[in-house]
Amino acid sequence: MGLKEFVTRRIIQIVVLYFAIATMLFFLFRAAPGDPLAAYIGTGFTQEQAAQIRATFGLDQPIHVQYWKYMTNLVTFNFGLSYITGEPVWGIIQDRIWNTLVLMGTSVILAYLIGVPFGAYLAWNRGTKRERLGVVFALISRSAPVFWTGLLGIWLFSFKLGWLPAGSMSQPGVSYSSKLAQFTSPDFLRHLILPALVQAFYFYSLPALLMRNSMLEVMNEDFVDFAELKGISDFAVMLKHAARNALLPIVTAFAVAAGFAVGGSVVLETVFAWPGLGREMVRAVVANDYPVAQATFLILAGLVLVANFLADLAYGYLDPRITYD
Repeated sequence: MGLKEFVTRRIIQIVVLYFAIATMLFFLFRAAPGDPLAAYIGTGFTQEQAAQIRATFGLDQPIHVQYWKYMTNLVTFNFGLSYITGEPVWGIIQDRIWNTLVLMGTSVILAYLIGVPFGAYLAWNRGTKRERLGVVFALISRSAPVFWTGLLGIWLFSFKLGWLPAGSMSQPGVSYSSKLAQFTSPDFLRHLILPALVQAFYFYSLPALLMRNSMLEVMNEDFVDFAELKGISDFAVMLKHAARNALLPIVTAFAVAAGFAVGGSVVLETVFAWPGLGREMVRAVVANDYPVAQATFLILAGLVLVANFLADLAYGYLDPRITYD
């Protein structure tokens, strides 16, 4: 099997798995107790008015008809109307998608820029006190809940020192002409620093510990000893020979970390009042707003599937020994 066949097969698998996830979400939400239109239909509505509203949202039809309509709309990325506001779901979440991607993308990139070199440094200093302290610190950061470190960061850097904003994406009353103008504004960057650092503090330990373990295995290989015998400096041996060959597990971990970061945005966005996809998902689930909740879950699942697919492709690029047979 060549690269083209491998890519085709993986795309088919992703599509099948994506529609399986969509099917599971459809039936899980409809199995939940409560009336999804309870917040939309007021107490002053007559039975005829309530029935008309249910017909508008298609809830008066049999479950198999609702499912078929839901799946056919999904092909065209039509997520329906919100049960709470009556607005198109895509219009509600499209801005929040970019808010979440910018926040979580920044935090994951920071985590890997810090974690990978730190893990290589720990492996190169194996058996020393610096390695032991570094491993302990990484385990502590991994064990600290994001909501606790987030609240601690707000208390220290916002209330005590006054260096950074406590939450949100911008100052109240500030508007921007476009998302690009907002994301490149100094005010947005000030609001981004604290939540991105809090999430990066949690995620950096994963690439750090993986890089350390992978480096320890690579450093026992013959090509590392041969490079040292050639008189190459320790820094060059670590960077060009050992670290490059130890990066393969990190590629897979990056895809997993990206998926966990987007999925874990719920807690971080709630703590920092960040108007992102995770926060919208919580609101939709609490309000029984099925279309919005389903759309947020599906987008998060799609991001995870795509991230894992890109990791598979990057694996073959980093290691020419890997084939797609």
